[in-house]
Amino acid sequence: MAVSDAGDRRGSDYLQVQTTTDSRAEAMELARAAVEARLAACGQVAGPVASTYWWNDELERAEEWFVFLKTPADRYDELAAFLAERHSYDEPEIVATPIVSGSASFLSWIRDETRPRPASGESGTPRESGADEAAADEAAADEAAADEAARQAAEGQIRAE
Repeated sequence: MAVSDAGDRRGSDYLQVQTTTDSRAEAMELARAAVEARLAACGQVAGPVASTYWWNDELERAEEWFVFLKTPADRYDELAAFLAERHSYDEPEIVATPIVSGSASFLSWIRDETRPRPASGESGTPRESGADEAAADEAAADEAAADEAARQAAEGQIRAE
């Protein structure tokens, strides 16, 4: 792992979005569909977990499965709408948590894997490889770091030197 890959901080440019379902099959399908649609770079399913909650003025208990999805923050609205449309619950849990730190290569991977791809038959730029891809990843990481520094400065989080 390169030194620059040790701990990139990009504020809330990336999110972990979670939802729960009442079956492993639905959780697996939501994860697969979100990744296939390139709304999330990866989907993870965990469970079962025991949930206790209020529903229709009654205390409920259920076994549920978590779905965790990694996505850029600018894709959240589309991912949330996608989950709400496909979810079996009337009021699904759709919660996003900022990824405040992560390796530059992992965060770049999230961005790369959630870019819309040209439809079949459309001309598109072939995926970069080797040194070109590494240079593009480094440039993207540098741009994101500069954006984060500007955001923090605007919020008064960085003291003027």
